[in-house]
Amino acid sequence: MDVLDLARWQFGITTVVHFFFVPFTISMAFLVAIMQTAWMRTQNERWLRLTKFFGKLLLVNLAVGVVTGLVQEFQFGLNWSDFSRFVGDIFGAPLAMEALLAFYLESVFVGVWIFGWGRIPPKIHLATIWVTACATLLSAYFILAANSFMQNPVGYRINEEAGRAELTDIWAVLTNKVTLITFPHTLFAAFMVGGAVVAAVAMLHLVKGRRDPVTAAPEAASDAGAFRSALRIGAVAVLIGGVGTAITGDLQGKVMTEVQPMKMAAAEALYETEQPAPFSLFTVGTLDGSRALYSIEIPQLLSFLSTGSFEGEVRGINDIQEEYEELYGPGDYAPNIPVTYWTFRFMVGCGGLAAAIAAWMLWTTRRGSVPGSVWMLRAAAVLPFLPLAANSFGWIFTEMGRQPWLVFGLMPTASGITPGSTAGSVFATLSAFTVLYAGLTWLWIWLLVKHARPGLPDVSAEADWGRRRSRDVAGTGRDDDDADRPLMFAY
Repeated sequence: MDVLDLARWQFGITTVVHFFFVPFTISMAFLVAIMQTAWMRTQNERWLRLTKFFGKLLLVNLAVGVVTGLVQEFQFGLNWSDFSRFVGDIFGAPLAMEALLAFYLESVFVGVWIFGWGRIPPKIHLATIWVTACATLLSAYFILAANSFMQNPVGYRINEEAGRAELTDIWAVLTNKVTLITFPHTLFAAFMVGGAVVAAVAMLHLVKGRRDPVTAAPEAASDAGAFRSALRIGAVAVLIGGVGTAITGDLQGKVMTEVQPMKMAAAEALYETEQPAPFSLFTVGTLDGSRALYSIEIPQLLSFLSTGSFEGEVRGINDIQEEYEELYGPGDYAPNIPVTYWTFRFMVGCGGLAAAIAAWMLWTTRRGSVPGSVWMLRAAAVLPFLPLAANSFGWIFTEMGRQPWLVFGLMPTASGITPGSTAGSVFATLSAFTVLYAGLTWLWIWLLVKHARPGLPDVSAEADWGRRRSRDVAGTGRDDDDADRPLMFAY
């Protein structure tokens, strides 16, 4: 393997592993915020116990995810300095906004949320987790804006003298048509991940409680009621996320057809332009990916997905290749067809299966029932990995389908490599990062299992804190129990 291949492998490994944590953080922050809000409104301890229980999983994910993100940024400077030099003026702007605004808010307010239990007024404490959750969305938006520039360059000009692209319109970058549809698509997909984790953990605890001989204890009944509520919230989040992902994915396909027709053609292994074009459920092609040998197709569906019309024309790989050769010069402008074709289908398949399991969970737990089927246990164990895999396959498809471009139409991937890099040096860092990421992934899973396995925590101190604050004496800043103490001690 040459320097380019090794550098691409390094980028792929670090990006995919880091993206394990992104959808988990986004969705879990909102789900925990919803649980804490439910506690504040109802003063029912089950919601407080769920908040503390799933809040630990959120914090584990945040801690490990930050480390993987730092390593990912470090490898940009190692292997892709020419890319940074050429488009750093544009690509760096939204990333700087993410670090200075979104990540700052997320870090500060999650810290206040962690250490603020029992120390600050409950409503202010609740606001901190909501600010944290919104900051994760802001962070995702800025990062997607940077990535969308690579898919559809806007808001720039080429400085021929400096030999680099320069930012001319930051608003155009932030409102890129690719960003505007990729953001909700990513958001809905993220909620499938968090919802799946909540639903799966709750289901496993419900089944465990049912099989435990000590089921008559009040604590066990309380835990069962809390986990049933969590399961249904998680399953609903998966279903809403699934529907939203499908709708936004359809819109994203139409935008992709407009700005990157080669990616859409590769996703369907469509070699010749067709009108109308069928959608292939299964295709077997030649080893070099140059043509299809056998395909199972749904007539006219690809035309609708690409153009919104069942009679629409979808351009094929061969025609687009000829156009790109005239526009950009000689070269192979088709991505790896088998990879783009199958990652697209694995993305859809894993997401659809996760939604089906979530619907099954809702059905089997209706009217307070607890399923005892071994198949439900197996499905619950698999559920968290399905939307996680769907998200990963989606990113692989997005990045591999753009090849051979690093910035579409502006910079080939081979031109972004750091000058002077050697295969040996890149292989060394690739090996080190792979070992590091494998260790971090193992640590992440171990910590999640460790904190998810026990039952719900005791929250008597926090519950008393919340109840006392709810009886705050109007206009004094003190509650009834503090009425005989100086104001400075009220909090």
